[in-house]
Amino acid sequence: MKKVSVIGATGYAGAELLRILHNHPEAHVVHITSESHAGENISDIYPHLRGIYDKQLISMSEMEQIGNDSDFVFIGLPHGHAMKVGKALEDKPTRIIDLGADYRFDDTDVYEAWYKVEHIHKDAPRVYGLAELYRDQIKDAKIIGNAGCYTTASILALAPLAKANLIDMDTIVIDAKSGVSGAGRGAKLPNHFPELYDSFKAYGVANHRHTPEIEQALTELSGKNTVLNFTPHLVPMSRGILSTCYAKLLDGVKPEQVDKAYEEMYGKEFFVRLLGRNGYPATKNVRGSNYCELGWHIDPRTNRVIVLSAIDNLVKGAAGQAVQNFNIACGFDEKLGLDVVPMYP
Repeated sequence: MKKVSVIGATGYAGAELLRILHNHPEAHVVHITSESHAGENISDIYPHLRGIYDKQLISMSEMEQIGNDSDFVFIGLPHGHAMKVGKALEDKPTRIIDLGADYRFDDTDVYEAWYKVEHIHKDAPRVYGLAELYRDQIKDAKIIGNAGCYTTASILALAPLAKANLIDMDTIVIDAKSGVSGAGRGAKLPNHFPELYDSFKAYGVANHRHTPEIEQALTELSGKNTVLNFTPHLVPMSRGILSTCYAKLLDGVKPEQVDKAYEEMYGKEFFVRLLGRNGYPATKNVRGSNYCELGWHIDPRTNRVIVLSAIDNLVKGAAGQAVQNFNIACGFDEKLGLDVVPMYP
């Protein structure tokens, strides 16, 4: 049994993490924190946890005690804050899984350029936490930078093509749509119901912060410096991401080679559902689960491959992936606490 704490437990990802950890037979939650709700009971903030977690939230000022009591700390804080926790715990054996962006980048200069925050823990030993691609590095990592939600959907979609050298890496375009929970729990006018309902809009065009994260992974997989276009959209639903990824196939690449690349990379992956060529993933089919559905289409007229990827942004895109990384780091079965059927309808 591993003792775990959740830093930032009152965000959507933190609450989802508590839901998943409740059903994990090898995890015991010892501390949960919130700066804005310290002293309150988590079930007063999230009534769906009533009778399940009747636990008081504490402040991060008690980090010394949290570190002493925890084998693992999950951090669900906005960017710029997790690195402070990492710095405070660097001399303790406590291992960290950060659901934010602070530990996702190999090069902290890239982080600083995109997030406009000075990185105060540059020398931290970190591993990128996209389980299907980096599990060997995750096993012994002190700090795991959990992959982002848009990035998980997009990287999983394109990784087989990049690794097998089947596409022109200069032609990648990603068009992704997310439910509103991806924007966090804080009250913001653009996410107010009358503003959002019955509408569909893009945002962060050409400058969304998940762009360099996707480029980093695809550059590593392909061995070629990758620069791409990524455009996110907001959809009036609570959760889910559908990422549509486009790239030009290299001359002579056959559809069967594309099929083989996906089968070789994901054929034995429990949490990746391959719908095959001409498949149509849907967010409803993965809702509440740690699955990623993938389908791909080949347009012979333009010689492009179009890959569709569907995940639940709060599970595979955040809390579920964090628990999957936790399982890998502990040597547990990756499915532990995550082997649940998606919610339908």
